[in-house]
Amino acid sequence: MTLLRPLLLDCVPNIQQTASLALARLASFSQELAEAIVHENILIQLVYSLKEQNRYNKKAAAGVVRAIAKHSPALAQAVVNAGALQPLILSLEEFDPAVKEMAAGALGHIVRHTARLAQVVVDAGGVSLLLLAIQEPELSLRRTAACTLADIAKHTPELAQGIVDAGSVPFVAPLISHSDAKLRKEVCALLSQIAKHTVDLAEVVVAADVFPKIYLLLRDTDPMVRRNAAMVVREVCKHTPELAQLVVATGGVAALVDNVRETCGNERLPGVMALGYIAAFSETLALTVIASEGLPPLLNAFTTEVEDHIKSASAWSLGQIGRHSPNHAKAVAELEVLPPLVGGFVSKHSSEDLQSKCKKAVKGICDRLTFFPALNSLLQGPPLPEGILKYVLIQIAKVIPHDQEAKTLFVTSGSFGKMQEMAVESSSEIKSLVDSVNSAYPIEIVHYYSPGYSEILLQKLAGGKF
Repeated sequence: MTLLRPLLLDCVPNIQQTASLALARLASFSQELAEAIVHENILIQLVYSLKEQNRYNKKAAAGVVRAIAKHSPALAQAVVNAGALQPLILSLEEFDPAVKEMAAGALGHIVRHTARLAQVVVDAGGVSLLLLAIQEPELSLRRTAACTLADIAKHTPELAQGIVDAGSVPFVAPLISHSDAKLRKEVCALLSQIAKHTVDLAEVVVAADVFPKIYLLLRDTDPMVRRNAAMVVREVCKHTPELAQLVVATGGVAALVDNVRETCGNERLPGVMALGYIAAFSETLALTVIASEGLPPLLNAFTTEVEDHIKSASAWSLGQIGRHSPNHAKAVAELEVLPPLVGGFVSKHSSEDLQSKCKKAVKGICDRLTFFPALNSLLQGPPLPEGILKYVLIQIAKVIPHDQEAKTLFVTSGSFGKMQEMAVESSSEIKSLVDSVNSAYPIEIVHYYSPGYSEILLQKLAGGKF
């Protein structure tokens, strides 16, 4: 560092630029090297280079600033404290697009860390110049400017509103149909970061005629475009029933179902959550998801994905669909969704969030489930934990007294006897629920299937009581 520092002030411009390039590569390599550059007070000389007329020096110096700022909020703050912010923003007015791109990238690495740093850039007038950069002909500059605006918008509703007030959405929204995949990716990211905060901001995105064009991007050849497009749909539909209905009315559910079916990993997550948000609002919207064959892809995501956060989202979405009515619960249960959800709850490898989501989903579905074969099959499988067993028994106690066929099936399938065995080893709460189910049967049947009843009969026989 000490050897490179004086080279930044060399009288030969090529040497200055080469020294800056070397510092940029060192700073980019690790946070420790970036901190060493800051501690050597090299930032002051870099700021001086940013103020020079030589565009090549500006570009090289902005590259070092970008490499330093990307690592942590503290390093980004050090860049701001060194006075680099204003020269970077002025560099956005340069004629050379390469200088503007490097400056936009440096600002992006500053704003990405915290809302306070983003606010500093906004207050310095960065948003309007970044918006002008998006309208430039150079693709790489447009991508970088859109990415920086997205990093500003992600922090708070106020920052997102500032970007909207600058008139960005009407310029940005048409770019979702651009031929460049990387630009489409960044534009979708920006729209999703704007829409996620409030209903009003989501409505601004909707008013820009994004729907139904955005659904075409759910089948884009670029996986990141598909993911970011699904994020736009998710962030819009999550706010109100009206916005969810808008997505449904414009054909969004079928497109989301196809997206979830055809993708995997983190790319699948936004679509999974979007279906859950839509289904959560009303019975009608949940039925739309069911009618669009949304359940099999959600079940597939839950059973095949490795990451717990994706499985959690899938469990949550399945629970939102099944919790509305007996018909919804039956549609979910007929796909044999409940056993995997129970498995996710009891697995030692599941995270706390996954266990919680599975338990809530099972409870929500069981509370509405009157389709007895599904309830019965849960008792026939591996032993249920008490946290799940009580929901199943509560619902069985509701169904059995009014369904003679279910009452018979419960006994002939062996589940009735298994329930009696559970009562012996369970808590008083489970025993009282078992007693509630038993009250629907003659006492002779209850005695016959109770553990140890045969020994009691033999004792009576041996005692001459028969």
